[in-house]
This record gives sequence, C-alpha cells and structure tokens, in this order.
Amino acid sequence: MDFDFKTLLVVLVVVLIIFGGKKLRSIGDDLGHAVRGFKRAMNEGEKDETAGSSGPSRQIRSESTDAEFTETRTGSPASKGDRNA
Repeated sequence: MDFDFKTLLVVLVVVLIIFGGKKLRSIGDDLGHAVRGFKRAMNEGEKDETAGSSGPSRQIRSESTDAEFTETRTGSPASKGDRNA
C-alpha cells in the first residue's frame, strides 16, 4: 500500500468531519497519556528486573485464610424421611 499526501489529507479531513475538533483533541490527549504511562511502566519494569536479580524476590502475601466449606449431604426426599422416623 502506497500512501501519498493526497490520500493522507483526505483521511484526516474525513476523520475531522466525523469526530469534530474537540473530540479529536481529547482522543489525542488520551492517547498521549496512555503512551506516556506505558513507557513509564516499561521503564519501571526494567528497573525492577535489574534490581530484583541482586536482591530478594518480591511475593504477594495473603492476609486471609482460605475459605472452608462444610460438607453437605444431598439425597432423595424419601431417605430424609427415613432418618426422622
């Protein structure tokens, strides 16, 4: 696919007509914030990997205990009536 200047200009004009100036600006701002956040997270991840290899590993600890379930017996109604008799 070969995009020339005219094709790019037509696509930009159509997008501007569909979304409008304000909406297009807010989409650009949101996209910029997302890219900056992604880059920041990638840099922090690289720092953690290099620092983590020399130090202790980090683990998520659970403060609560596991759920305990009581045993329930299911049976036919006739067998339940036999126990009461």
